[in-house]
Amino acid sequence: MTGALPDSPLLHVLVIAAATAFIWIGSGWLEEAAETLSGYYGLPAVVQGSVVVAVGSSFPELVSVLVTAVTGVFDMGVGALVGSAIFNVLVIPAASGLGSDEDLEASRAIVYKEAQFYMLAVSALVVTFALAVIYFPVSTDPIVGTMPRSLAVIPLALYGLYLFIQYQDVDDARIDPVRDGVDVRREWARLGGGLAIIVVTVERLVASVESLGVTFGIPEFLAGVTVVAAATSLPDTLVSVRTAREDRGATSLGNVLGSNTFDLLVAIPLGVLIVGEVAVNFSTAVPMLGVLTAATVLLFVTLRTSLTLDARESYALLAAYGLFVAWVVAESVGATSVLRGV
Repeated sequence: MTGALPDSPLLHVLVIAAATAFIWIGSGWLEEAAETLSGYYGLPAVVQGSVVVAVGSSFPELVSVLVTAVTGVFDMGVGALVGSAIFNVLVIPAASGLGSDEDLEASRAIVYKEAQFYMLAVSALVVTFALAVIYFPVSTDPIVGTMPRSLAVIPLALYGLYLFIQYQDVDDARIDPVRDGVDVRREWARLGGGLAIIVVTVERLVASVESLGVTFGIPEFLAGVTVVAAATSLPDTLVSVRTAREDRGATSLGNVLGSNTFDLLVAIPLGVLIVGEVAVNFSTAVPMLGVLTAATVLLFVTLRTSLTLDARESYALLAAYGLFVAWVVAESVGATSVLRGV
């Protein structure tokens, strides 16, 4: 499809605008179907956001990682995914908080389970990358190792634990299913249709964003961890803002943290399982994951204060993301050299 269209900046801008509109429609189908199905099966709001909606809205990141793994540029996929995760924990809660009529309501389940388990997921991925460098080394400057299928099982097993915890929460909550007047087949079809729209249009969106980056000379690394990351996070943003406006803060925040947990523990390992083994640049991945950890801690602190996210805290999250972008720009132009092998 890309080759059949003229490579003009104006056309890519129009594609981005059209893709954004379609993603809005797809995310609406996804969120509405997920809410209906969660009520039908008796799922708590936190589980609805952190599993059902999160997995669905994470499909763009999953597709991007699988494509980069198959094409041999896995580091680019990991960089874009980590950049997307940083965008998710800083920008999306801030946008949801500012887009809501009142302070965004959190809960103890979000703060003490979802946020802390997510930090555990980041740590597990760092350990997995470290094992790749220790036992399957490739080079020492930058530090690169090979990640085989045997190591990819580690984060996948941790995600299995995450699903088990969510299953136990569903059992503990004992919410009565709402099954009156629900056409289950239609809702599953709408959920699948929303996913299909999101996957197809995000692929077009990312391709146009990358083309504009090449046209205007934006460095690949800078475009990957900022522009492309934000583009693949658009479904998460739309779903979270939509649910926040409906005063469903637990679902909105659960989507953010659940989506990131899925990306780190499932999307990256699946790419490895499909290809067989991939090279991991430890010198680039670990500092980025360190920034992600700091961003998650900041979100944790802001949510823990009275279990809400007010306007001042939302602006603080946006300011932190601005600092992250400034650092990435500094890395791209060589002003700083924290990342090796970029």
